[in-house]
Amino acid sequence: MRRALKDRLPARRSALKAMHWAMVPMLIWFLLVTPDDVLPFGPTAFQAHSALALVFVTLCLWWTADYLRRGLASRPGPKLPPWGRLMHQWMHKVLIWGLFGVAVTGFLLGLTSATLLKAGGVLPIAPPLGLRRANDIIGQIHIYEFYLLAAIAAGHAGFHIWRHLRLRDNALRIMVPRALHRFL
Repeated sequence: MRRALKDRLPARRSALKAMHWAMVPMLIWFLLVTPDDVLPFGPTAFQAHSALALVFVTLCLWWTADYLRRGLASRPGPKLPPWGRLMHQWMHKVLIWGLFGVAVTGFLLGLTSATLLKAGGVLPIAPPLGLRRANDIIGQIHIYEFYLLAAIAAGHAGFHIWRHLRLRDNALRIMVPRALHRFL
């Protein structure tokens, strides 16, 4: 019975690829749209933004758990020079741990809040302790951490584009959906 379920699930790399591409538009959304931006549109818009954040954080935690259980799924590739191999591994680990850090600071925001925050309007984040100063500090860390992570993600994308153009390896073909292969 267990084997039959495992056979129906996508392969690890396929699941990670789908998760990777699902997170890209969410990352861009959260870079451009803050909770303060959606508040004027009413509680429904705020709840939709919060639900999207819950999906994003769930994927972040799933990716970290997968990494802790199985290690990196990617390999540096034979064409990379030694510095590129190190950079490849470093960027992937920083992205995974950075996403985990975003989830942790989000939890700490809920913990230090004066009111009970619910992710997606349904999932209580943490019992509110009402620590205003700590909440302000953690809020700033959360924001800077997210923007730094976005810069690292942009560097990561640039690194893989460089690999594709300069080394002519298959890094982009491995990661992009098959329908886009003809453009590479």
